[in-house]
Amino acid sequence: MYEVGKRVIDIAGALIALIIATPVVLVLGMLIKIFDPGPVIFTQKRSGRSGRTFKFYKLRSLPVTTGDIPSDQLGEVRLPWISRFLRRSNLDELPQFYNVLIGDMSLIGPRPALPTQTELLLLREENGAAQLRPGLTGWAQVNAYDGMPVTRKAELDGEYYAKRSLLTDAKVMLRTFAYLTRPPPKY
Repeated sequence: MYEVGKRVIDIAGALIALIIATPVVLVLGMLIKIFDPGPVIFTQKRSGRSGRTFKFYKLRSLPVTTGDIPSDQLGEVRLPWISRFLRRSNLDELPQFYNVLIGDMSLIGPRPALPTQTELLLLREENGAAQLRPGLTGWAQVNAYDGMPVTRKAELDGEYYAKRSLLTDAKVMLRTFAYLTRPPPKY
């Protein structure tokens, strides 16, 4: 029953979010194009449920010339204001509602890992979290901090797997809304 209810909520939530977000994505897409030529949508392979890879979508928030660098090295990259805005506001994540709609992701679940994050993927396999669809937000995101060690992230993903329910999902969603509606950090 939980799986069916969760999927119905995912589809309904993703459809509503995509309808609301489409005009926002179009405006943001134009701004991305103005400040940096190249694709508006960034795609990347991510590990999904049971290790199956899928194409992950985001609004491109880094210049095309940036290449693959870890997030902790972004301080060395000169970003246009639109890139900083997208990253601080999390609006670069809006295309992931499409991933939810087509079933690659869920609204709530462990964040999708890169296939190269082998330690995280192995730990999730051990604690059962690898069996879940990855989510837009998850238990680890609302109970920890950016840059947490992989072992802590996997531990929280395992906790979510052990106590997953529609009530737990509602708690995660409420905490995510609280996070997203707070004033952005000053840099």
